[in-house]
Amino acid sequence: MNNKENQLERRDVVQNTPETGEVINLGIAPGERKNNSTASKKAPTKAVRTAQKAVSVLLALVVWHIVSVIVGMDILLVSPIKVLLRLGTIWQEQNFVQTVVFSLFRITSGCLIGIAAGIFLAVLAGRFRVAEILLWPYVITIKSVPIASIIILCLIWLTFNQLTVFIAFLIVFPVVYANVLQGIKSTDKNLLEMATLYKIPWRRKFLYIYLPSIKPYLISASSIAMGMAWKAGVAAEVIGVVNGSIGEKLYESKIYFLNADLFAWTIIIVVLSVLLEKLLAFLIKIFFKRIEKL
Repeated sequence: MNNKENQLERRDVVQNTPETGEVINLGIAPGERKNNSTASKKAPTKAVRTAQKAVSVLLALVVWHIVSVIVGMDILLVSPIKVLLRLGTIWQEQNFVQTVVFSLFRITSGCLIGIAAGIFLAVLAGRFRVAEILLWPYVITIKSVPIASIIILCLIWLTFNQLTVFIAFLIVFPVVYANVLQGIKSTDKNLLEMATLYKIPWRRKFLYIYLPSIKPYLISASSIAMGMAWKAGVAAEVIGVVNGSIGEKLYESKIYFLNADLFAWTIIIVVLSVLLEKLLAFLIKIFFKRIEKL
């Protein structure tokens, strides 16, 4: 009886092959399919994921506070409470807005120029093999040379106002170029052959075949690029001690051992970077939705 009950509970799904008429046991029980479907339905919602991240941040702050209490010296590690209190007053300083706008404008400008140049040259390299070969040594050099070396060289060639823009551009360009080019190369070859067969113009091929393939690569690259632009841009401001920039504030915090200021400005940089990253991804998605409606 037990064997019969087990067989009734686990009914294997079978399928007849059209060529030979043989029966293939797929080994999938109806109950298993139901369990798989319910498991997929129980995936955490966006609100749950946000709550989990918030709890993770709170735990990190608790660990930070405990370590700062154990160290017991603000000059080595300031507590998160003091950093939060400093954040509440730092925005009231006279040049706070001008400092943020100064760095924000230059880093964002360099990032956007790098994204535009990366897309344009990647499309060119995807269309013409010669262009890819000619660009290869420049892309490899930019990716390989340490950013500190590039910043020091740029201090010789450029003014302080140009430094941040150029460094942000230089760090973003190879990331976007490589990702977009990979997206072009991964385009479905069958669709391209069909487009060639029916003599579809290259503009329409780009809009309706290449762009959907590029989309995930571009969104991912732009998200990474914005964070890298802020890292490299602020590093250039610190090394060059660019007057009126966030990098200058970080440098002063280090010189005068103002650890609360150092952490406060770092948090401001992280917030600006994350917000701009989300905004850029949102704008790119809107752009692709507009293109898809054409």
